[in-house]
Amino acid sequence: MFVLLLILIVVLFGLGFLHPLWWVAAAVMVFGATRYGRDRRGGWIRGDGSDFGEYRDYEKRRDSQDRWDRRYSRQYRARWRREDRRDREHRG
Repeated sequence: MFVLLLILIVVLFGLGFLHPLWWVAAAVMVFGATRYGRDRRGGWIRGDGSDFGEYRDYEKRRDSQDRWDRRYSRQYRARWRREDRRDREHRG
């Protein structure tokens, strides 16, 4: 997909020698590709076709926060330790 966009930009730039309006179109395409063709972290959109990457990142942060809360909350400390022990035994 990116290769096709690059080819289209080059063609529009080449047509700009015939009419300058094509240069404007090429500039808009370049702006759109660099501005909206990237994810929030500034990297290119995931190439593996996975739309679940952001959810996995969220899930990882959420689980980490849950572990932190369980570890350092006074009220349910013994209960969380039992659940952590069960989780560890269950995973392997």
